Amino acid sequence: MDVVNIFLTDSSAETMDDFVHAGRRYTFARIGGEGPQRLVEGPVWAFVDWVLPELAGLEMCRRLRSDPRTSEAHITMVLEEDDPEDRRRALKAGADDYMLGPVDRTAVLDRVIAVDPLQQQRSIGQRFEVGDLTIDMAALQARWSGTPLVLPPNEFRLLLYFAENPNRVMTREQLIAGLGKQEPAIDARTVDVWIGRLRRALKAAGAGNPLRTVRSLGYVLDLP
Repeated sequence: MDVVNIFLTDSSAETMDDFVHAGRRYTFARIGGEGPQRLVEGPVWAFVDWVLPELAGLEMCRRLRSDPRTSEAHITMVLEEDDPEDRRRALKAGADDYMLGPVDRTAVLDRVIAVDPLQQQRSIGQRFEVGDLTIDMAALQARWSGTPLVLPPNEFRLLLYFAENPNRVMTREQLIAGLGKQEPAIDARTVDVWIGRLRRALKAAGAGNPLRTVRSLGYVLDLP
């Protein structure tokens, strides 16, 4: 089943249940200035409040456009009032459209379903590159300095999630949540098994050991 990712800066996103329609699952999550906290697969929609606690909505919009995970997202700026100057500034910052807040689950779904989400899907030829690592999304193939990494699907997704969050320590719980593995519940030590397989694949491709263990915290993918 295709998945459509809907991110909202509003805290109400944390209470919104998934919705299934026409063979697609629409999932909701809250997003902050640090970007998505889980693996992003499929079309992305973002609803950004004009005023945020930690930064301006316009700056949030710019960050989404500069983040490779969300650069192709359909961004809707949620305005507090219908002001022509605010609308102009929102579009100039990278928003695709705007709407008046506050928003709820029904309003968000109506807006998303009104436009074919497949138009927002990652380009079939898109390549994700960071340092010596290249991930071909169309072929589901990762390479290190041109050498293919032999990875099962789960470890491929794990590597992609690390690549989307390079040089950042990720706890076992964050990795489980990021890969959408909360249900059914997975023992945190299972992550160690995933890491072991990924490390072996990286070493076999000549990458050495860029996947570093941070004692008592988790793991980090060290990339230039």
